[in-house]
Amino acid sequence: MARIAEGGMNRVLIIAYYWPPNAGVGVYRWLKFTKYLPQFGWQPVVYTPENPELMAVDEALLKDVPAEAEVIKAPITEPYTWYKRFTGKKSDARLQTAFLTEDGGGPTWKENVANWVRSNFFIPDARVWWVKPSVKRLQAYLQQHPVDVIVTTGSPHSLHLIGGELKKRTGLPWIADFRDPWTNIDYYGQLKLSKWADAKQHRLERAVLTEADRVITVSWRWAEELRALGAKNVEVITNGFDPSDVPSPPAPLDEEWSLVHVGSISATRDVPELWKALAERTKNDPEFRSRFKLRLIGGVDHTVQRSIEVAGLSSFVERIGHVSHAEAMRHMQRARALLLPVNNTPNVGGFLPAKVFEYLSVKRPILAIAPRDADIIRVLGPTHTVVDRNDPTAMQRAVAVLFMESTTAHSDVTAFDRRNLTAQLAKLLSGVRGE
Repeated sequence: MARIAEGGMNRVLIIAYYWPPNAGVGVYRWLKFTKYLPQFGWQPVVYTPENPELMAVDEALLKDVPAEAEVIKAPITEPYTWYKRFTGKKSDARLQTAFLTEDGGGPTWKENVANWVRSNFFIPDARVWWVKPSVKRLQAYLQQHPVDVIVTTGSPHSLHLIGGELKKRTGLPWIADFRDPWTNIDYYGQLKLSKWADAKQHRLERAVLTEADRVITVSWRWAEELRALGAKNVEVITNGFDPSDVPSPPAPLDEEWSLVHVGSISATRDVPELWKALAERTKNDPEFRSRFKLRLIGGVDHTVQRSIEVAGLSSFVERIGHVSHAEAMRHMQRARALLLPVNNTPNVGGFLPAKVFEYLSVKRPILAIAPRDADIIRVLGPTHTVVDRNDPTAMQRAVAVLFMESTTAHSDVTAFDRRNLTAQLAKLLSGVRGE
C-alpha cells in the first residue's frame, strides 16, 4: 500500500484531535512536526475533527501548516453540548482541562454527576464516538490514497483506538504518541470510575501499548512507566521550541521584578510554600515590595487563588487571561524570571510541560518547583534554579536571590529545536517503514 508522494516524499497519516485554529497546548507538538517533516522527505496527511471543542482560538497558528501538508477534516460528535446544557454553562464557554475551575466553591453536584457519566460511559474519553466513523472513513481514504506509516497522538487516547484498528485492517505500521500518560495522568484519580470502567481503561491502554509498532513519549520517566505497563519499542522525543516563534527584535525587559507563569495552574500545581516565601520577602524588603510583581497568564484554579490570598500575596498579583501564542512568547521574554511549578502527583518525575522549552528559548532565569530526581533537571541543567516543594528553607533561599542573578540565562538548547526533534521523528518513521 505504501507509495512515494509527488516530489519523492513518503507519506505519514497523523491522526490528531488538536489542530489550528484550536490553541490548546496539545496543538503545538504535531503542528511543529508537520511544519518540518517535508524538509526530511515526509509528506504529512493530518486527519482532525471538523468541529472540535475549542480550548481557545489562535488563527495565527495556521501559518505553520506547510504547503505540502494535506489536512482532512471530518465531523465529530461530542457530549459537551449536553454537558454545558446540563451544568448550566453557556454554549460558547471554553472548557478547562485537568479539572481546573477558576470560580470558587469547587464542582457542583451537576458537574459531579457529569463526571461520573463521562468516567463510566465514555471510555477511554469523550471522543470515543469518533472512533468507528473515523476507521470507516480512513480505510476508504487509504485505499485510494496510500500512506507509509500511521501515527496517532493522545490525549485524547481514544485516537489510538483508530490507529490500532487501521493497523489490523491495512497492515500498515502504526506509531502511538503519548504526549500525556493514560491511566497515569495526574487527574486520573479525579475520575469517578467504577471497578469495571477502571479495568477497561487499563485493558485498552495495554492493548495500544503492546500492539503499536512503536510508542513515543515526551520524557524518560514516562517511557519507563509505559514499558512497565507493557509497551514495546518505546522512544523518547521531547517537546521543544521553534526559533521562529522567539520574538525578534526582543521584547523589552520588565521594569518590575516580574515572576511570570505562562499557562494553566491547576490545583496540583499550587505551591503554598513559595507564596509564603514571596510574601515574607515583601514584608521584610522594602525595595522588593515596591518592585515585585507575580504575573499569571492563563487559567488559575480557585484553590491556587485562595492559597495566594492566604499567604498575603494577592496585592502583588497581575492576572492575565488566555493570550495568543505570540503574545505568550512576548510575556516570557519580558519576564525578569519565569515560574515553573510541576504537578504534585505520583507521576511528577516525568512531567516536562511543553512551555519549559519555550522558557529556555527566551533565555530568562527559571525557578522550577520539582523533585530533585525529576526529568526536568535533565532539561534545565545547572543554569536554572530547581527547588523541591517540600523544602521551605531552600524555597526561601531561592526567593532571596531570585532577582540578584543575571537577567539572561545561557544554556545550549539546540537539542530541543523543533527542526532537530523532527529529524529524530523522520528517522523513526523511516525505520518503521523499512521493517
